[in-house]
Amino acid sequence: METKKWLHIVSFTLVIVGALNWGLFGLFNFDLIEAIFRGVPTIAEIIYTLVGIAGVYLLVTHMKDCKTCSEMGK
Repeated sequence: METKKWLHIVSFTLVIVGALNWGLFGLFNFDLIEAIFRGVPTIAEIIYTLVGIAGVYLLVTHMKDCKTCSEMGK
């Protein structure tokens, strides 16, 4: 699998995890990442950082990678 495709899949997965975590936090005040990694706060911080980086990566590459959005510019 080419690196760009792998990076996109990992980034997309991390953004979904982040979105689900925010949804749970907003609805039920429940932090899923904190619940899973309760004993190791450094791991939770790394996950939050990776989710943020993944979001920025997808924001920057979205127009080029998204078939729907790239067709809108034509």
